Amino acid sequence: MRDTTLKATLLVVMTGLMAGKVGAADYKANYKQNPFTLVYQGAITKNEPGKVNIHPVTYKLNGLDISANVYTPAKYDPKKKYPAIVVAHPNGGVKEQVAGLYAQRLAEQGYITIAADAAYQGASGGQPRNVDKPAYRIEDIHGMADFIARYPGVDVARLGLLGICGGGGYSLAAAQTDKRFKTIATISMFNSGRARRNGYADSQLSTIQQRLQQASAARDQEAAGGKILYAGDAELTDEQIAAQPFELYRQGYEYYWRSHAHPRSTFRYTMSSLVDLMRFDATNQIELINKPLMMIAGSKADSLYMTEDAFAKATGTKDKELFKIDGATHIETYWVPRYVDAAMGKLTQFYARTL
Repeated sequence: MRDTTLKATLLVVMTGLMAGKVGAADYKANYKQNPFTLVYQGAITKNEPGKVNIHPVTYKLNGLDISANVYTPAKYDPKKKYPAIVVAHPNGGVKEQVAGLYAQRLAEQGYITIAADAAYQGASGGQPRNVDKPAYRIEDIHGMADFIARYPGVDVARLGLLGICGGGGYSLAAAQTDKRFKTIATISMFNSGRARRNGYADSQLSTIQQRLQQASAARDQEAAGGKILYAGDAELTDEQIAAQPFELYRQGYEYYWRSHAHPRSTFRYTMSSLVDLMRFDATNQIELINKPLMMIAGSKADSLYMTEDAFAKATGTKDKELFKIDGATHIETYWVPRYVDAAMGKLTQFYARTL
């Protein structure tokens, strides 16, 4: 980063998940062990008749190639009709990580599911790389619905939505107006706009205007053909990570850059994206959601305040539940087996009832 102000604000404009190049290369070879480059525990390693299968697909969305994985349930018959669920990945994540885990687990329950890389991110198209604008992320969710609604065997009248972390916030925004989604769930919802604007845990309220000025300058430089500036592109040592004030940062580093690293997963995003991000809020007009809503978060997550705030403001539906996974932090809901099982237990009941 070019100046001390930018260094000081780096930690709060990130997704809430630490980026770092130090040590990343040592762990990113793990994805090569899976033919589909899936990095989560229990991932499919081959497609077999009569079992849950994975189908890599590519489709167009606003002129861009979108890379996605479709999971079909055991004994899938394209002539039959199945409920389907769209799964939106976290900020900085890719479809091969936690989004894929929950998509596969839901397919095991009999759903056709889809997890796609966001436009400009992962294996999807778009230049410059790692643009992270709310309008694009919301459109990604609409686009997944467009595609999966026409997939053989999908019952369009039974379409659900699951958003994880930042994908949870964008799912709340998408579901406000996209009434194809009959039911909505989130896990460890992260309100990206609030975090970018106010800082994580509302820790940078005093520097909002200064950071907006930086984002505006970055957009101007980009528009003039100059160098594209990025936020969240830090090179941090293990000691610096350990010293971070929030558990989400520390555990996020371990998850994304060690245990579940993937070469297409990165937390950097164009600084100009903040012009859009900082005026966004996942809870704005959330009362337009009038469908069943399940919000899941860890009881020990330092991001829990975002889920609780959104849940309270979701006054448009009476069919809603906030489920706290006892003892879980934000990142632990991504991979710790007992916490994933707890989340799946609630999701299984919820989707069975509402789809």
